[in-house]
Amino acid sequence: MCTRKRLAEVAKAAAEMPFYGILQSKEANIQQIVELFPKWTIKQADKNWCAAFVYYCCIKAGFKIPYSPKECVSCSLAGCGGWEDFAINDERIEYHLGSDNTFIPEAGDIVLYDRVFINAEHDHIGIVLENMLDSIMVAEGNNDNISQVLIRDKDEHIRAYIRIPNNFDYFISNSDASCC
Repeated sequence: MCTRKRLAEVAKAAAEMPFYGILQSKEANIQQIVELFPKWTIKQADKNWCAAFVYYCCIKAGFKIPYSPKECVSCSLAGCGGWEDFAINDERIEYHLGSDNTFIPEAGDIVLYDRVFINAEHDHIGIVLENMLDSIMVAEGNNDNISQVLIRDKDEHIRAYIRIPNNFDYFISNSDASCC
């Protein structure tokens, strides 16, 4: 059964493994993440795989989502912009701005960031493991080209939260999805 709770468990384990891109002292071990995107290579993904990590965790947790849903207008789910497109354009998925103080993030929610690594919108993404008063514990891929569990402040860098319903199956329409 695919749940956000399961997603958080999978993401924590994957982040602690850890996964890593091309490092001076080690050969990359992100092949199982990269292979979910048929047009991508490890070299292309290197230092650019945070959104692919989130997708990998979703698939491992049992969510049924294609790597490039029709709602993704800017890119596939290998890109942060693709995740935002997907959440905004699929009415089954919740999208909450980071500035929405009425939304309370939960384990298994996806967090989309602005200006974490470069001075650009939606430049990073992770999976919430725990919500705290002024911060969140998150599992992230590609933080310094390594997956990690981190504590992030709830501040202006949080662009939005994405909440995928438990038991989400992209291929079941709203009218057919009694569980979602």
